Amino acid sequence: MENFDKTMKFDIEELPKEEVRTVLLNVYHTLEERGYSPINQIVGYLLSGDPAYIPRHNEARNQIRRLDRDDIMEQLVKHYIESETASHE
Repeated sequence: MENFDKTMKFDIEELPKEEVRTVLLNVYHTLEERGYSPINQIVGYLLSGDPAYIPRHNEARNQIRRLDRDDIMEQLVKHYIESETASHE
């Protein structure tokens, strides 16, 4: 039986940061343009994996589906931590 109390190491291959950034910005602006709350819709997509949170307009749904949700979340957390760390120096 495996020890489930052990911390697992999670490694994913580095996606080009610019690709994730470009797609997220397009999705954000598309959601804004369509009258949705972009943050709520993106979080809904990331948590559920349901592409219906993202409109087809401007190819936003197709673009975000090409990215792995883990890669998106990794970039978001990394950016948040780096910006918070930099602001406290």
